[in-house]
Amino acid sequence: MEEHEAVARAVPEVGQSLKTIAQTSDVRIVEYTLNPGVNHPWHHHSKVTDRIYGLEGLIGAEIRQPAQQYLLHPGESCEAPVGRVHHVGNPGTVTGRYLLVQVLGKYDYIRAD
Repeated sequence: MEEHEAVARAVPEVGQSLKTIAQTSDVRIVEYTLNPGVNHPWHHHSKVTDRIYGLEGLIGAEIRQPAQQYLLHPGESCEAPVGRVHHVGNPGTVTGRYLLVQVLGKYDYIRAD
């Protein structure tokens, strides 16, 4: 997969599932389910902000430079702004679900291991 290719067409990694709710050229809404201890890789986006909304369980989001950490319970949210390296995971002991909302920008996914 090319560096900037949309992940919406990718096969989910072990311990996670995804359901695309809506996707257009400027909007992408995806529901993720993560098993306990599962984390997405560190990455950033060059044109779109990630808005992360906790739906079930505990969802952790971490942003680099400057460092920020969030522990989201159902109904809580945070943002990873354009260009900021971040990752999302499930630090809890039960399945976690969150809604990822990306609007007003072309989606890309740039790994930042």
